[in-house]
Amino acid sequence: MRLPSWLSQHLAALRAVLVFTVLLGLAYPLALVAVGRVPGLDGKADGSVVTVDGKTVGSSLIGQSFTDADGNPVPRYFQSRPSAAGDGYDPTATAASNLGPESVVDTITGDEETSAQSLLTQVCARSRAVGELDGVDGRRPYCTPDGVGAVLAVFRADGLTGRTIRVVSVNQVAPATPFVTSWQGVPVEPAQPNHDYVAEGGIVTPVRGDAPAVPAVPADAVTASGSGLDPHISPAYAEIQVARVARERGADPAAVRKLVAEHTTGRSLGFMGEPAVNVLEVNVALDEMFPAR
Repeated sequence: MRLPSWLSQHLAALRAVLVFTVLLGLAYPLALVAVGRVPGLDGKADGSVVTVDGKTVGSSLIGQSFTDADGNPVPRYFQSRPSAAGDGYDPTATAASNLGPESVVDTITGDEETSAQSLLTQVCARSRAVGELDGVDGRRPYCTPDGVGAVLAVFRADGLTGRTIRVVSVNQVAPATPFVTSWQGVPVEPAQPNHDYVAEGGIVTPVRGDAPAVPAVPADAVTASGSGLDPHISPAYAEIQVARVARERGADPAAVRKLVAEHTTGRSLGFMGEPAVNVLEVNVALDEMFPAR
């Protein structure tokens, strides 16, 4: 007996739904679970959890901060790179800041909640803080000594041309002293809250300053990763922290360097990416070998 065409079409659709439900809803997920149980892969499938004395201290795949209750770095630990994911390394809010190279002027309103630092000022402030913590030169090009972006708003008599008639250090709020006293013969003013000097006609003018061309503080110490969850730092950032960590733990710096090397991974397949140090793993190893005094 020949079925009506409409019924045949519905039965064919039902068979397709059943087949794909079995394949994609059952077989495929179960196959992935099985692969995740293969020795050597099961740890990553479970989140690469790191435990110490039976207590979970984190994951080697997700970074974390090593700070005290006030957010200050704990000197005996290697510090991670900055994070823009939520309040820092929040896997439920993985994200970048979306700020780019042209973000050089702070938003200053006088209210901490509505004010916002430019990417340049964030980099300058972080570099200065790392320099003070680790005893290295924290200066960077286009940064002021007090750790904000060295940027002027230059006003000219004819808009974009003509003589300079006014200059404002846009990232230094009064009563701060501008990083330069004068520019092209005109005294430099500190910024005032709730002023958009660019909208008022100021020409944005970053000032390089006398900082070294290659900063002592590496880039990953002052910028967040794209995901905000990167658990690694560069060997260069680890190196400038060795002396501090060794001093705080009463350890030989050479022994600390050896631990860093043991937890440094090379380039993937020998040519992709850069060598990296897993911060959590090296800090756990430090606690085992050189407990805090």
